[in-house]
Amino acid sequence: MAEADGKSSELNGGSEEPDPGEDQCGEGDASTATEGQSGSQAAPKKAGDSAKNKPMPDAEGGKVPGEGEEEEDTDSMDGSGLYSLNEEGERDGEGGRRERVKERDAGKRAARKRNRPSGGTAHHSSSSEVEDDEEEEEQEEEDEQAMDVWLGEELRDLGRPSWRAVPSLRLREIGQGSHQFVRRVCGARGLVQRLELQGRLERHTGCVNTLHFNPSGTRLASGSDDLRVVVWDWARRRAELEFDSGHKSNVFQAKFLPHSGDSTLAMCARDGQIRVAELSAMQRCKNTKRVAQHKGAAHKLALEPDSPCCFLSAGEDAVVFGIDLRLDRPANKLVVVKEGDKKVGLYTIFVNPVNTHHFAVGGRDQYIRIYDQRKINENDNNGVLKKFCPSHLVSSESKTNITCLLYSHDGTELLTSYNDEDIYLFDSSHSDGADYCRRYKGHRNNATVKGVNFYGPSSEFVISGSDCGHIYLWDKVSARIVQFMEGDRGGVVNCLEPHPHLPGLATSGLDHDVKLWAPTAENPTGLKGLKDVMKKNKRERDEDTVRHGDQYDTQLLWFLMRHMRNRRSQRTRREGAEGDTDESWSSPDSSDEEDGGPDHVQCMSS
Repeated sequence: MAEADGKSSELNGGSEEPDPGEDQCGEGDASTATEGQSGSQAAPKKAGDSAKNKPMPDAEGGKVPGEGEEEEDTDSMDGSGLYSLNEEGERDGEGGRRERVKERDAGKRAARKRNRPSGGTAHHSSSSEVEDDEEEEEQEEEDEQAMDVWLGEELRDLGRPSWRAVPSLRLREIGQGSHQFVRRVCGARGLVQRLELQGRLERHTGCVNTLHFNPSGTRLASGSDDLRVVVWDWARRRAELEFDSGHKSNVFQAKFLPHSGDSTLAMCARDGQIRVAELSAMQRCKNTKRVAQHKGAAHKLALEPDSPCCFLSAGEDAVVFGIDLRLDRPANKLVVVKEGDKKVGLYTIFVNPVNTHHFAVGGRDQYIRIYDQRKINENDNNGVLKKFCPSHLVSSESKTNITCLLYSHDGTELLTSYNDEDIYLFDSSHSDGADYCRRYKGHRNNATVKGVNFYGPSSEFVISGSDCGHIYLWDKVSARIVQFMEGDRGGVVNCLEPHPHLPGLATSGLDHDVKLWAPTAENPTGLKGLKDVMKKNKRERDEDTVRHGDQYDTQLLWFLMRHMRNRRSQRTRREGAEGDTDESWSSPDSSDEEDGGPDHVQCMSS
């Protein structure tokens, strides 16, 4: 787990320095992560106070009131200041925020009373209606105040930016720190706050469900509901290769296998098939082969960082397959995930990048389960090494599901996104049953199986899409939103893929294109409209929780059915591109369903 004690930027690749007094999250106890803003307020500034006690810059101008021009830091590219969720942008505690809310509400009540008619029979006849209106208004004010408090909970102060543009460039010119320059740039908050849309990659005719950069970052693979996979030269914004995936339904993931020379793509889809595409250096697909078959949709694959042959898959049938392409029968059933005697369908899986024997899965319940491939014994705790879950969700009556999880760059942290809940960060070294360390809120994850990711070479930020069509970036340590962008006209952003070596990312959702983002904005973000959107997301989530206890399955079915109306035409097009059926690579444990699709498909040139 990242320390919150102000280490040097050389150790964290340019991450922002947290306050020196901040504690590390405690095992099995979220108390340190649930501090209110009041716990982090500095005493009034005195002469001689260190730089960390400077007043917070204004949210719009980025300038500290009352200080001279010589004190303003123009090198950090972080002129937007330390954002808070109140409108004034002041660095207040909970008490200060509540006082402002009370004063504002009192003013509103007084204004309404002045505007009401007084005297006469009409006044007496409508007195009960006036009282009802007053009660409704007071309830709305209380709800508004509770919303403000909720938005401000579990936040910490943003650390001062540790990367400065001009000094870093000067040092690089004389050969100092050049090996760390790119890492520090990619993890700089000032550049994150300047992300903006650069362009679109348009080729697909369905929703784009998956994005993946090759290890060098020169190519980008995308997969779609149109059953096709496109390999992009994203810098020139052109498609280098397009081929039929061989799947019969929505392609959910397509990934380059590491150290394969970008010649092997692993894919999974709603039809439950796990397929491998063999690509040639002549920008064509030789063929695709089925290597495993789940008895339900397969949403995610987990790559082993240094292996061109081995990866894992997880499906809604609760099965985890280990796949080794060197074997005649590539698929080996590792575990069937259960809670007691009940199978738990899976939506996500990820391999620890440092300890590749460990992998984590999540799905149709609230638990993160971690397994060790070397010692899975289903007769002992169903093979689980340890489980994590936010403490308030352990006994929750709502049917909470995990839509996505992943490890940080060094495997010390686990980031998890829950449907119609928040995003939580866990320390992967903690013991079984430990509570979360950080909580990220404000977005909405309901309509689709939404992804989440880290951003930055040292996992400095957390990034997620939302049902409201926006992209959110949180500072990992403080849990404050530092970037807020409109990402999808269709209303939902599902997939977010940071570039492996450059400060930029690609995103996709219900729109049929891929969007590219880079830090080229002249001014840092003003987070305009953020507070209203966050409140709207929270209200809708609360209302849906009251109306629908099992909202997730309903919404997932809606999402899948919405795009099946084009299935017939897609199948006709695909059947015209299919070649002869070859030998099956399927595991003996695979499904025998007739809907499994062809085992071997010859790809047609695009």
